Amino acid sequence: MKKLISIALAAVLALSLVACGNSDSLSGKVATDGSTSMEKVIGALKETFEGENKGVEVTYNPTGSSAGITAVLEGRCDIGLSSRNLKDSEIGQGLTGTVLAYDGIAVVVNPENTVEDLTLQQIAAIYTGEITNWSEVGGIDAEIVCIGRDASSGTRSGFEEIVGVEDVCQYRQELTSNGDVLTTVSGNPGAIGYASVATVKDTVKALKVGGVAPTNETVKDGSYAIQRPFLLVTKGELSETAKVFFDFITSEAANEVITAAGVVPAN
Repeated sequence: MKKLISIALAAVLALSLVACGNSDSLSGKVATDGSTSMEKVIGALKETFEGENKGVEVTYNPTGSSAGITAVLEGRCDIGLSSRNLKDSEIGQGLTGTVLAYDGIAVVVNPENTVEDLTLQQIAAIYTGEITNWSEVGGIDAEIVCIGRDASSGTRSGFEEIVGVEDVCQYRQELTSNGDVLTTVSGNPGAIGYASVATVKDTVKALKVGGVAPTNETVKDGSYAIQRPFLLVTKGELSETAKVFFDFITSEAANEVITAAGVVPAN
């Protein structure tokens, strides 16, 4: 009897290790395809998972959200990546969307700026050059200096899409990272910029948008306007290896990695 109990406990332990993504016996490939905005977070999760599972290779094909969804439908990948919600027609074809994280984008100004709150319409007018002075939105008489990200940035594409200013922004500077944006805004009293909520520091002031402050909680509950979901898109049953990867990246154990990638974990 003791021998049978020992065997059973050993089996349970082995299964637990696999479920946590920490099994040397796990092997195979997991193919992901889709959103370019999710490249950083998926890359970080892939690196962490492969480090704990030496026999597994996770691939990422940056084709865009719609192309990734199509790849799942056609069976060309295990997990699609989408930075938008699924359409009813896509759900009707048997797809399931699981929120991995939320991409909350904070609008930031210099701490000396007296403005506390802007509407989406005001933000759009600022970035398109319609509003050029802080006095027009309740601030002091000073020129507004628009800071943004470079053209390849997922944060930029997300910000411009949500605010409705795609390809029409009048940037004074286009920078390569969230950190560069924060540093530049912190050093210029007239500057305005944007950065992922998870990266914002007290060297800048994050504005309310429509009366709602950008926090992890308001991003998760959808009350903060400048945010979008990062979805994992699947159809039917996953392979064993893909399921272990999926279970790991959607668990609380992955939250630290997700936060370090600059987005808000869904868990």
